Amino acid sequence: MNPISHLPFGGLVLGLAFAAALPVQADDTTLTGDWGGLRRELDEQGIRFTGDYSGETAYNADGGQHRAARYSQNLKLGVQFDLGKLYGLNNGDRIQLTINDRRGNSASEDLVGNRLPIQENYGGLYTRLTELSYERTLFTPALNLKLGYMAMGNDLGGLDSGILCNFMNAGFCGHPLNMSGGSGWANYPNAHLGARVKYDFSPNWQLRVAAFNVDPSSNGNASRAWHLGPKHTTGTVVPIELVYKHAGTLPGEYKLGYYYDSSDVKRIGSNKEVSGRGGHYLLIDQAVWASSSSAGRVLHAFGQYSAASEAASPFSKWYGAGVVLYKPFAGRPRDTVALGYGRAVPNPRSRDVQELAAFNAGTEYPNLNNAEQLIELSYGYQATPWLTVRPDVQYIIEPGAFSGVDIDNAWVLGLQVKAVF
Repeated sequence: MNPISHLPFGGLVLGLAFAAALPVQADDTTLTGDWGGLRRELDEQGIRFTGDYSGETAYNADGGQHRAARYSQNLKLGVQFDLGKLYGLNNGDRIQLTINDRRGNSASEDLVGNRLPIQENYGGLYTRLTELSYERTLFTPALNLKLGYMAMGNDLGGLDSGILCNFMNAGFCGHPLNMSGGSGWANYPNAHLGARVKYDFSPNWQLRVAAFNVDPSSNGNASRAWHLGPKHTTGTVVPIELVYKHAGTLPGEYKLGYYYDSSDVKRIGSNKEVSGRGGHYLLIDQAVWASSSSAGRVLHAFGQYSAASEAASPFSKWYGAGVVLYKPFAGRPRDTVALGYGRAVPNPRSRDVQELAAFNAGTEYPNLNNAEQLIELSYGYQATPWLTVRPDVQYIIEPGAFSGVDIDNAWVLGLQVKAVF
C-alpha cells in the first residue's frame, strides 16, 4: 500500500494552511519563476514549458463504509513548440507534448463505495504519455485542425470556461461521466489516436467534429503507457459539438453535442451484441449577475444534461446544476465560491441484472433510490498567483445506487491544492 495515501489528515491540513499563508507576489505567476530569464527567452524563441500539480485529500466523516482519509495526486508536465517562431510557419502551427503521472488512493473505492469519484484526479496510477499532437489552421483562419495522440476531453465534451473545475468531484470537473462509462470516449489523462476539426462560423458560433480510435486494451493500461499505436481496435468514436459563446457584461457559453461509437459491445442483461452506441449532451455556463460597484464580482450559473445508450451503458443519464461566485470579497479578487448538485442515474437494465443475481443467490435486494446524488460546496482560495487551496464538502446520497448495495449517505470533507510550476 502506498504510504503517501494515508498521511494524517490534520498534519496535511496544517502544512497546506501554512502554504496558503504565503504572501502573494503578483510578479510570480509560477512556483519556479522565470528560471533566471531562461524561461522567458525560450518562450520568445517558440518553446514554452508548463507544469502543474494537484493534490486532493478526502476524509469520510460520516456514513459510507469507513472513517478514514485518502490522498491522490496528479502531476502534469508539458512543452509546446510554436513552429511559427521556430521555423517561420504562418498557420499557427504548434506541437504539444504532455506527460502525466498519478498516484494515491481513492476515497470513493476505499471509504464510501459510490460511483462518482470524490477525487477528480484519481485513476490510472502510473506515468504515461498523455498528448503528442500537431495543430494548425487549414485553408482559412476559421478552420483549425488538430491531430495526433490526445485525450478527447481536452477539446470536446466540457465547458471551455473551466467553471466546473471549481469542484473536486469528477462528476462536475470535466465532462459528464456517462460518456466514458458507456462508450469509447476516453477521460483525461487517457489518450487515443485521433483528429479534431474546429470551424468558426462567426465570432459567436463554432462547430467541432472529431474522430478517435477506440481501443479498450490501451485505455488506462499501464503496460501501454508509452505506446501511441492501437493494439485491439474495436471501432471509432465520432463526437460532434455545436458551440455558442457571447461576451459582454454577462458572458455565456452553450454546447450541444452528440457522439457515436461504432464498436460492437454486449447488450446489458443479454448475451447478444449491439452494433454501435451513442449519446448526447447539453452544457451551459451563463453569467446571471455582475456587480456594478465591484469589477470582477460575477455570479455564474451552469447546467449539464447527458444521456447515453441504454442498451450498453450502465450509466444512462447525468444531470448537474449549480452556481459559482467569482470575487466573493472585495479583497479576494481571484477567489471563488461554488455550489453544485448532480444526479447520476444507473441504467434500469443494470438494476434488473443485479436484482436477478440477488434472487438467484437467495438474498434480498435492498430498497434503493434510482440514482446517486451529489451536493458539493467549495471555496477556492487563491493564496498566490500560482497556488490555489480549495476546502470542500461533499454530501453523497445513495452511494450504493450503482453497486446495488445499501450504503448510508456520506459526508466527505475535502481539501484540494493546485500549484502551477
